[in-house]
Amino acid sequence: MWITFALLSAFFAALTSIFAKIGIEGINSNLATAIRTIVVLIMAWIIVFVSGTSNQVSNIGAKSWIFLILSGLATGASWLFYYKALQMGEASKVVPIDKFSVVISMILAFAILRETITIKTIVGGIFITIGTFVMIL
Repeated sequence: MWITFALLSAFFAALTSIFAKIGIEGINSNLATAIRTIVVLIMAWIIVFVSGTSNQVSNIGAKSWIFLILSGLATGASWLFYYKALQMGEASKVVPIDKFSVVISMILAFAILRETITIKTIVGGIFITIGTFVMIL
């Protein structure tokens, strides 16, 4: 089932890029990011309340709070830079560079999370890297 969710994530991420490129035309990229963030915030809290999980907030430990806040800050920085790049460049070139985060995430997972390095992940990372450079040339 996780593959279905991952494919849906990829599909909606693709739509995000196209909609964003059209939407930021003629407005400040930081303002566009702020508007997008408000929409995501409202949507996420609606899902929390509809799913009945809002009562679990009090169960979140300090470590989780710290890393969720850090993740939120990293997401915000990523979105700000992404929208600026998308406003200045072609979506067909900005998006592959943004998706290079897959390779960076793999490296960080090996280094920080101590995930197992396999030949398959190394080869896949190399192909993603080559594909990224081919797309932006």
